[in-house]
Amino acid sequence: MTDTRKETDSLGEVDVPADKLWGAQTQRSLEHFSIGKDLIPREMITAYAFLKKGAANANFAGKRLDQKRHDLIVQVCDEILAGQHSDMFPEGLPILRTEISPS
Repeated sequence: MTDTRKETDSLGEVDVPADKLWGAQTQRSLEHFSIGKDLIPREMITAYAFLKKGAANANFAGKRLDQKRHDLIVQVCDEILAGQHSDMFPEGLPILRTEISPS
């Protein structure tokens, strides 16, 4: 049996494997939204890391993010861009799509 920890979100508590860094919403996605065959490409993870790092830098420069949070976000983004933590992004996470019907 795998060790788990409790994570919470607006829907309540969910058990997440203790060795993973993701939270409640990712765990719920893995459990309940196994729809479609299109998976998030690894390149999207890299793109998100660049985006998050840029947002952290901009928000820090604009005094909307404190030094501690800025440094931590930038550090983790740099680690992801260097190829670390790839096992923390679940394989098989589907791309969730929504369609907007024209009125």
